[in-house]
Amino acid sequence: MELGRRDSLALLTDLYQFTMAYAYWRAGRQREPAEFELFFRRCPFQGGFALSAGLGECLAFLRGFRLREPEIEYLQSVLPSTMETAFFDYLRTVDASEITVSSAPEGSIVFATVPLLQVKGPLLVVQLLETTLLSLVSYASLVATNAARFRMLAGPDKKLLELGLRRAQGPDGGLSASKYSYIGGFDWTSNVLAGKLYGIPVRGTVAHSYIMSFTSLAEVQPQTLKPLDGDEPVDFLPIAESWLRQVCQTLQVPYDRVNHGELAAFMSYAIAFPHNFYGLVDTYSVMGSGVPNFCAVALALNQLGYRAVGIRVDSGDLGKQAREIRQVLRTCSANFQVPWFATIPIAVSNDVSERSLEELMQEGNEIDVIGIGTNVVTCPLQPSLGCVYKLVKVNGCSKLKLTEDEEKMTIPGSKVVYRLYAATGLAFMDLMALEEEPPPRAGQEVAVRLLGRSEVARRVTPTAVEILHRIYFKDGQVCQALPSLLEIKSHTQASLSMLSPAHKRLQDPEPYQVAVTEKLHFLLSNLRRSSR
Repeated sequence: MELGRRDSLALLTDLYQFTMAYAYWRAGRQREPAEFELFFRRCPFQGGFALSAGLGECLAFLRGFRLREPEIEYLQSVLPSTMETAFFDYLRTVDASEITVSSAPEGSIVFATVPLLQVKGPLLVVQLLETTLLSLVSYASLVATNAARFRMLAGPDKKLLELGLRRAQGPDGGLSASKYSYIGGFDWTSNVLAGKLYGIPVRGTVAHSYIMSFTSLAEVQPQTLKPLDGDEPVDFLPIAESWLRQVCQTLQVPYDRVNHGELAAFMSYAIAFPHNFYGLVDTYSVMGSGVPNFCAVALALNQLGYRAVGIRVDSGDLGKQAREIRQVLRTCSANFQVPWFATIPIAVSNDVSERSLEELMQEGNEIDVIGIGTNVVTCPLQPSLGCVYKLVKVNGCSKLKLTEDEEKMTIPGSKVVYRLYAATGLAFMDLMALEEEPPPRAGQEVAVRLLGRSEVARRVTPTAVEILHRIYFKDGQVCQALPSLLEIKSHTQASLSMLSPAHKRLQDPEPYQVAVTEKLHFLLSNLRRSSR
């Protein structure tokens, strides 16, 4: 299977989906109208919200959903031989032409119990879709939410670089992580294939191995560089060496202590990329070698009309080192009368986690770019969103899953979800109502029952009401214009801005209210009584 393709995933499912499908077919129930909902039971990371993601992938999967002959033959080889061959003939006719999918726009904030997807269609087909839809939505939503939390900690001005491909759970996981980190608020990715497939801006610098591969200035080849406004190349090495002596004198760093292999690496890279010189300064000693070498090469480039684009540190106390580096850059800027030098962007990386980023932001820093890998793509604080896909209606009858664990109880019936807004313009409640009910209206009081606290009805008066879901797939076709990845990213930030800071707190957030109407509450209560 080609990475990124979603039109050939009919067998990316659990075996029991096909055994249930056979049982439906044997009972003559395969075409009964049914409705499932995909949702999660708890907001991830002990937070107060999640982001809905993966919708575009789901629609691509549905558009191409069918069982081709090699897939039918494989199923026949693994399913019980006692199954009637007519069932496999029926599977050859199965597609998503009678499926309807409703969803919140991709990138929207969503909450526990509220459906991310509502899927309607023939019982056999909507059952077969379960595992694949869960796979496409769960990880996508988890990573997007995780990325949004990093963005909220970093604030709007820091640039976030996702560089987790080498740490991700396989190549397809790496691609998904790059895509959904971008939706959640990251600016760039190091993943070249993700850049090609999804149009995400790509960025990269150098690794320590590049710096370590040089031992002397004799390895710098070529040694000449054409000035930006000149025609004739000039010997770059003596210019950089001269600047190194001046920098060492200014910073009071012994010239003979500076690593000349590192200097050679910086020179060679600068000659190769004079417009994009980026220095990784912690291979040996940050302040005793890396920073002086970087400044010398950057000043040499400046003499020829070029500007270095950044400096990066990948170990140690990132905040402290960034402040020290910024002070050096300001000193060189003032001493050598190069104004732009003081503002060279400083990038950091080094297993940056939510906790370490929070500490960095609290202490104040001079960091401009933050590279995050493992802790965004693997979601170590919660490796799974725990989405579920539950039957809520079949053949006209509302269905309820009733268990000893009240958290696992489902909300029955075909529903419409309304997002209610306060006078502040912020969302304060998601209200689930039965499809046949009249919608709540702005400025009019409505009786609701809060989930988990439904003993007493409450009355609320929204100043604005929004229908959360839209129909995205019907009659085998995508029926909404799908936004670009950049537009989804923008919608994510707009959606988050409509949520109170109290609900967005990363620790101990105020729970967002999810409620049902009185009519839905009575249906739930009646089904609960009749099921006992």
